[in-house]
Amino acid sequence: MSARRDQVVAEARAWIGTPYRHQASVRGAGTDCLGLLRGIWRTVYGQEPEVVPAYTQDWSEPQGDERLWRAAARHLVAKSVAAAAPGDVVLFRMRSDGVAKHVGVQGRIGPEASFIHAFSGHSVVESALTGPWARRIVARFEFPERGV
Repeated sequence: MSARRDQVVAEARAWIGTPYRHQASVRGAGTDCLGLLRGIWRTVYGQEPEVVPAYTQDWSEPQGDERLWRAAARHLVAKSVAAAAPGDVVLFRMRSDGVAKHVGVQGRIGPEASFIHAFSGHSVVESALTGPWARRIVARFEFPERGV
């Protein structure tokens, strides 16, 4: 694994236990899934690449707008969904007819595959990347060599 990937996974794991707070991004105090990704970015590169506007929990769903996917494509490096590696950013579609609106970081690959994420009602956790989760992955990215 590269030093950057190691850093991404280590930072994601450092957030484990941070309570879920919608729109927050402060390790130890509160975060949502996007906030976790933003916090990792700040640790790896410094300043975030763009200001994230306020969003509701159903953001972009009614319009069918793939806002999260487009933002990931602006700042991360797209890769094949099948080419899993630790430190990858994975986007999930929680409903087959919905937009991709959940994000996590691949922790491990192989038979013990896992991902680190924050979701409503829970703190940041490292979950097994079981079949039901894996089937929801619609995009995979990696952090660029240098931030934007």
